[in-house]
Amino acid sequence: MSDRTEFLDLTDPEVAKEAVADFDLAGDAETVPLAEADGRVLAERVDATMDVPGFDRASMDGYAVRARDTVGAGEADPATLDVVGAVHAGEKPDAEVGEGTAVEVSTGAVVPPGADAVVKVERTERRGDAVDVRTAVTPGENVMPAGDDVAAGERAFGPGTVLTSREVGLLAALGHEEVPVRPRPRVAVVSTGEELVAPGEQLNPEAGQIYDVNGRAIAAAVRDAGGEAVVAPQVPDDRDALAAALEEYAGTCDLVLTSGSTSAGAVDVLGDVVADLGEVHHHGVAIKPGKPTLIGRVAGTPYVGLPGYPVSAQSVFRAFVAPAIRAAAGRPPLETPERQATMGTRLRYDEGRDRLLPVGLVTNGDGDALAYPVDKGSGATTSLAHADGVIEVAAETVMLEAGDAVDVRLFGTEVRPPRLLGVGEDDPTLWRLLDAVDRTRYLSVGSTEGARRLDGGVPDVAVVTGDDVPGGERLGGWTREWGLVAAPDAGVDSLADLVDGDATFVNRSASGLRDALSDAVGDLAAERGKDRAAVADGIAGYDRVTRGHEGPARRVADGDADAGLGLRSTAERLDLAFVSLGDQPVRVVASADRVEKPGVRDLATALERAPEAVETLPGVSWGE
Repeated sequence: MSDRTEFLDLTDPEVAKEAVADFDLAGDAETVPLAEADGRVLAERVDATMDVPGFDRASMDGYAVRARDTVGAGEADPATLDVVGAVHAGEKPDAEVGEGTAVEVSTGAVVPPGADAVVKVERTERRGDAVDVRTAVTPGENVMPAGDDVAAGERAFGPGTVLTSREVGLLAALGHEEVPVRPRPRVAVVSTGEELVAPGEQLNPEAGQIYDVNGRAIAAAVRDAGGEAVVAPQVPDDRDALAAALEEYAGTCDLVLTSGSTSAGAVDVLGDVVADLGEVHHHGVAIKPGKPTLIGRVAGTPYVGLPGYPVSAQSVFRAFVAPAIRAAAGRPPLETPERQATMGTRLRYDEGRDRLLPVGLVTNGDGDALAYPVDKGSGATTSLAHADGVIEVAAETVMLEAGDAVDVRLFGTEVRPPRLLGVGEDDPTLWRLLDAVDRTRYLSVGSTEGARRLDGGVPDVAVVTGDDVPGGERLGGWTREWGLVAAPDAGVDSLADLVDGDATFVNRSASGLRDALSDAVGDLAAERGKDRAAVADGIAGYDRVTRGHEGPARRVADGDADAGLGLRSTAERLDLAFVSLGDQPVRVVASADRVEKPGVRDLATALERAPEAVETLPGVSWGE
């Protein structure tokens, strides 16, 4: 009489999945060197602590000039400038550009003082100590301003971001030596069976020996899912040996996996061993392949027994175990490496050559994927860090219209559209709100551009100052105190002091703060019976701009200016003086067809729970 048994009560696959999903495999966050961070998942938000680039950078080989000195220049009537020096990448300029002069520069070099543009070398002709400029340039042309890639204080990445080479590159550009990451679950991989031989060892097929496929394959799958695989030596189908191995690895790992010895055969004893050492939750699942799957705990440690056949073992791992490991490691579920989408915006392209266009993905109200260009140029690390994949644009393509179908080649199998895509104003209170929303992407483009993009139908939400966006639905907001951030000894106590005195100033680039300052200058001009432009011209540095809400304050803190435009919260954090010029409402507006999107709902919930669940910064009050 045989002692072989059969499975009589098979578990529903969904129940088995839930049982594995309920295992708590996550540990405490850890800090790792940036060199070891590839593939890890951020445990908390990482902010930019510096401008990237940290200086006004030449984007082309050529000559740094004052744009006004090239007005009217052309092939027939070039502007001739005296060359007073040269500066290359990695050098500090030792010459200054003045009226009628130029400095030779190479790509990546610091733009010398006095210059506000770079003329491509192809549009010039050098003649001894002079250069003929055969084209006119505008201020800022061929120059990447300091902070244009990433501005100090800007939210670089949020918790849950999977760190690939793109993100690691941006973190390196920001000077981060180490980063906080989610721990990788330690997973023991134990292959059982008398017939198994480790690859590389002598095999005896006549004795029924086979190489251990599952040990290597499942260990690779564990690593691919974000776990740390601990591969054990092969264990024979012996009760005492199995018990000793399970107890050993249960004491040092977060999850124990075995393959083989789980079926109802006479020599398959794992079910009894697990029951003796802990508890069996499910033995036998109504799935093919994978029926012998065993789920339980060994000495309190989560345990899954995979079938012995490699196809069955890997099928069960992918279906039941990989999602639990990925969730514990903070990794998103897998997706296919190519995604069909439609263009969310119109894109003109007429360079006459093939192109791999970096694009981001977002889902609209119907769940369809929209692709939008993410491209700041070759020198900007965010072109890839904020993209999900690329579109191949053929040389003969002139235009991609909004609504055109495109195939997006994803950067990896883990790439998915963000649950929330936001655009608009950058603000430290916003960063705290976004921390409550899983897998977000936010593009700091200013209020005006944010409203335009929301109206264009690509982002989920826009964060704006001023009027609401037509067709949008307001989710909530807050009020922030803004004004002048000044050095304590600068003697700046009012906006009038900037106009009437000699203090130097740093302004913001296009933003709600810049708009508020412009209005304040207009009010001062009206009080004095003067033209707004005349009053603005009286502020030394009014046209000197930097990106990010912390940008001007950072310049002041570094001694590069006496005062700058900023927020009270920034001034207090950097120990600078603050001159209040008013309170500004900040509104979060959702696209009308996205209000029920999960990421949008999460942001709305975070707004509703403020200030209890969100830190209130100095100068901030809730409710717009």
